[in-house]
Amino acid sequence: KDYLLYAPFQTFSFVVRFLREAALDPNVKTIKITIYRLAKISHIASSLINAAKNGKEVTVQIELQARFDEEANIRYAEQMQSEGVRLIFGVAGLKVHCKACVIERLEGNKLKRYAFVSTGNFNESTARLYTDYTLFTANQKIAKEINKVFDFFEVNYKIKKYRHLIVSPHYTRNALYNLIENEIQHHHNGKPSGIRLKLNSLSDFKMIDKLYEASRAGVKIQLIIRGICCLIPGVKGMSENIEVISIVDKFLEHPRLFIFENEGNPKMYISSADFMGRNLDNRVEISCPIYDPEIKKEIQDTFDICWSDNVKARVISVKQDNAYRSNDKKKIRSQFEMYDYYKQKLNA
Repeated sequence: KDYLLYAPFQTFSFVVRFLREAALDPNVKTIKITIYRLAKISHIASSLINAAKNGKEVTVQIELQARFDEEANIRYAEQMQSEGVRLIFGVAGLKVHCKACVIERLEGNKLKRYAFVSTGNFNESTARLYTDYTLFTANQKIAKEINKVFDFFEVNYKIKKYRHLIVSPHYTRNALYNLIENEIQHHHNGKPSGIRLKLNSLSDFKMIDKLYEASRAGVKIQLIIRGICCLIPGVKGMSENIEVISIVDKFLEHPRLFIFENEGNPKMYISSADFMGRNLDNRVEISCPIYDPEIKKEIQDTFDICWSDNVKARVISVKQDNAYRSNDKKKIRSQFEMYDYYKQKLNA
């Protein structure tokens, strides 16, 4: 069964616990993980060091050029390397920004993979302040493809093929074009269509043009963009079917989420990639599909809660005045509503 963690409404300590238990489990043989930003005091790094000490084969892809966190990353890189952790220092010309981990565990006489993939960093400090999705999965097809990404780190002149993950820099742009194009075709054919995106930034003009094309075709598009948004919604003949809001509140809205209506059977991805040129073309990023129906509903619920915000949400419009959204509906502050949502799930 797959599980979804939505920090900080649910505790990030489950990620640390996963690694700690993997470090102690005698049947776990390998651990592979990407590190982008480590906390100054990192239980993640400590768990990986303990795993290596316990005889696991531990491979860490660590990004030494993560802005503002270079010092912590370098310090822990040296410590991990001295304790027997195998380090990979990126891919020439590319920053590794994806957040993923895969372990191999001996069950009977077969190796089984378990994985997690996240929209945010494996960092205990920021996990208290940033909202992010983490998917824990035993889906062998997804876990196998996450393992393929690590193969690419080591032999990066061989471009891997993926059937489930969408991976930058080789596939994300075209995959997103195709997913948007599919919604255009569904709308033309009278089938349910629609696009919902939650991003940090939307600045890639080719992606913006494709969203404009979908809007002109009649596809309804809802965007939650926290930061940079170069798309102008609500322009007749260009973007009248696009609505955009931005939520800035107590926690920093950090997830990247793509939902495509797909004739009433939504395709859904959580991602480390924004719609920016650097994420699409110059970084290693992972967009992971959500297959579990319960998790799909949960993620859809979280998007709906954010979309209903009329306290902290600002409307991005042609006026470019970032006015707070106001309506006659019940006051909903999405981050408070999200807390109540997960509290109810806990008590259900």
